[in-house]
Amino acid sequence: MEKSDKDNAADKSNLSNVRNIGIMAHIDAGKTTTTERILFYSGRQHKIGEVHEGAATMDWMPQEQERGITITSAATTVFWKGTKINIIDTPGHVDFTIEVERSLRVLDGSVALFCSVSGVEPQSETVWRQADKYGVPRIAFVNKMDRMGANFFEAVHTMRDKLHANAIPVQCPIGAESEFKGMVDLVKMKAYIFHEEKQGADWDEVEIPADLVEKCNAMRSALLEELATIDEENESFMQKVLEDPSSLTEKEINAAIRKGVCKNKFNPVLCGSAFKNKGVQQLLDAVVAWMPSPLDRGDIKAHDLETDEDILLSPNNDQPLAALAFKIMTDPYVGRLTYLRIYSGTLLKGTPLLNTTKGEEERVSRLLEMHANKREEKEAFYTGDIVACIGLRKATTGDTICSPKRPVLLEKMEFPEPVIEMAIEPKSKGDREKLAMALSSLSIEDPTFRVSTHEETGQTIIAGMGELHLEILHDRMKREFSVDANVGKPQVAYKETITIPGSSQTKFVKQSGGRGQYAHVELEIRPNEKGKGNEVVSKIVGGVIPKEYITPTIKGIEEGLATGVLAGYNLVDVIVEIVFGSYHDVDSSEMAFKICGSMALKEAARKCKPIILEPIMKVDITTPEAYVGDIIGDLNRRRGQIMGQESSKNTFIIHGEAPLSEMFGYSTSLRSQSSGRASYSMEPSHFKEVPAKIQQDIIKK
Repeated sequence: MEKSDKDNAADKSNLSNVRNIGIMAHIDAGKTTTTERILFYSGRQHKIGEVHEGAATMDWMPQEQERGITITSAATTVFWKGTKINIIDTPGHVDFTIEVERSLRVLDGSVALFCSVSGVEPQSETVWRQADKYGVPRIAFVNKMDRMGANFFEAVHTMRDKLHANAIPVQCPIGAESEFKGMVDLVKMKAYIFHEEKQGADWDEVEIPADLVEKCNAMRSALLEELATIDEENESFMQKVLEDPSSLTEKEINAAIRKGVCKNKFNPVLCGSAFKNKGVQQLLDAVVAWMPSPLDRGDIKAHDLETDEDILLSPNNDQPLAALAFKIMTDPYVGRLTYLRIYSGTLLKGTPLLNTTKGEEERVSRLLEMHANKREEKEAFYTGDIVACIGLRKATTGDTICSPKRPVLLEKMEFPEPVIEMAIEPKSKGDREKLAMALSSLSIEDPTFRVSTHEETGQTIIAGMGELHLEILHDRMKREFSVDANVGKPQVAYKETITIPGSSQTKFVKQSGGRGQYAHVELEIRPNEKGKGNEVVSKIVGGVIPKEYITPTIKGIEEGLATGVLAGYNLVDVIVEIVFGSYHDVDSSEMAFKICGSMALKEAARKCKPIILEPIMKVDITTPEAYVGDIIGDLNRRRGQIMGQESSKNTFIIHGEAPLSEMFGYSTSLRSQSSGRASYSMEPSHFKEVPAKIQQDIIKK
């Protein structure tokens, strides 16, 4: 769709007409199908792409089209009723949770999709929690109202019950399953009946069907009462709700809903069937009417590097530039793409920039507005925009890109630790270099994908969030980088930690004629709080170790932490303090102190009763009642724990936890136990001490 001059002007001047939204949900709730309809109705494309046909625009990777799942968060921009809407379609599969996390970090609002049959599903809870973490306002869309077993009101109930959401319907469905015809708008108190033969492009606005009038009146009253309690400052609104609700105008009700959504106190619930083209335009109207603009989201916290103070950045084009890199991609045509969310200022092509996270200068050579994997080149982007840049060589996910005039640091992004790893090697010597390049590119793109070298065997080890995660990355190496590689069996990414405090006094002395090597380091170490990570602190006073040797010592300690003392796994949740040492005027060097730091760390850790930790997975299994006993018995045999059960429409949902080491190949086992009728989802939960006997086996290996 060609943009008008009016639309282009809106890019620059009217921030209130910009929406940055994501679409999030459990796998198979219809996220990509809904996005495809949005592209169609907004005029962005002239044909609807279907996921089941492998033709969805937003699922542009071959692996996405083959599997019918979303792997990367794709970005696109549409215009609806004079408002610019930047949309990110995120994955639902837990292995790609980082894609959801980093998208939510830069969004102003989100549409949460729920299946009308299943309601809140396990991954819906995960993405809802992620949105809570970043304070992202949400509106809900109950999709698939045409499916057998659709129940809008039960889906809303599960949102309140499981997510503790303030989910209030703003629409009432007309019919359900094959009888689903449209919906009643509780703000306008009008019914929309869709014309199926025109792909939902047309509908009739009619009076509310007689059999729904009483129900809709009750639902509207509940909606208005809730809005009155949310906005207690608006006394005239509350008075009208109490005395004469019919006197409230559409404008007043929409303003109250918008205020509740922007403050994150209210989650309006709409309904429809994206696949049957019903309700998507109404969802777009809701995004424009109720979702926050960058102005509504307000000032952003940042750290001013010149004054060393925390400041607030206002969303304004005239301010110096501040943007966050939230995604890196390798594009086959233009090379490395860096996605930025601009929080303040204007980004012009060719402008000198500063990457304050890396302390590096950068320059953008080209600016692109992305539509999935298609692109449109532009000269400038403004506050609130999501932009793809070419030319940022050093930027990685989570980096702050800003104007050299005002060096600031935006809040960092946190990434979960990988839980699964496997060895990888090229099939031929000729592929060795190509493999190294592929692994480097993929690890830059995906912060949850780690590459390391095993200290003893020299093997290259890749680590990720699950079997599917590594399988997709292996597949991408073949297709995108033409690398043939052999991979080993998946292994658990264990961790090590210490249980008691300890200390060490270590000297590294080497004399071999001429100049020798000398370093002396004394450390004190103790356990840190669970999940707090490692802290390495220098407590050196009086120059007993000169400043230039402190940094190499810390590097050596960090290398020691990376290889542990029991079985070569990362040492985690440890506080290390460098308390004393000595040096030699001639023989001391940076290398000597680095080696000594690593030796001192290992010597101290061995005295601190080290243990091995294993990743524990949160497992949610949905099964017909007949198989519950067998599935629970099997989970117990896998050292699992049942955390709870619930039943819904002849199916049982079992919530449990189990060690990842016992869950390899679980999908095959579950299929055979349930004749293919049970399904499950699994995500990392926490790390826990490995039982003593298993720990010995791990160390022996």
